Amino acid sequence: MMIINLIGLLLIGLIVWWFWLYKPKETKVGEKGIIITVENGTYSPSRITIAAGSPVDIKFLRKDQSPCSETLLIPDLQISDSLPQNTLKTIHLPAMKAGTYNFHCQMQMYRGQIIVQ
Repeated sequence: MMIINLIGLLLIGLIVWWFWLYKPKETKVGEKGIIITVENGTYSPSRITIAAGSPVDIKFLRKDQSPCSETLLIPDLQISDSLPQNTLKTIHLPAMKAGTYNFHCQMQMYRGQIIVQ
């Protein structure tokens, strides 16, 4: 019985870490831009860093067949766009102030962040 409780607590800790505490590493967007791959239920990379005050183009490559992965939303920038499957789609981001901007699918199952510094 003690082992079962210990395994249960370990699983609860793992779930808390995965959904609330885990932060994927940040990827800096360079002059050549970046390609974000939509695959296996995630954006990769899911946290990108860009410079404040200058517009940026970000390319998305959707490999996932899920209907949820088809729509990209960036609510703070009022961007809503469709991502065609197996085709690069360029999203033009305007010059932004420093802050964190979330992007996700319409059901918020696929999630990412744009960190503007």
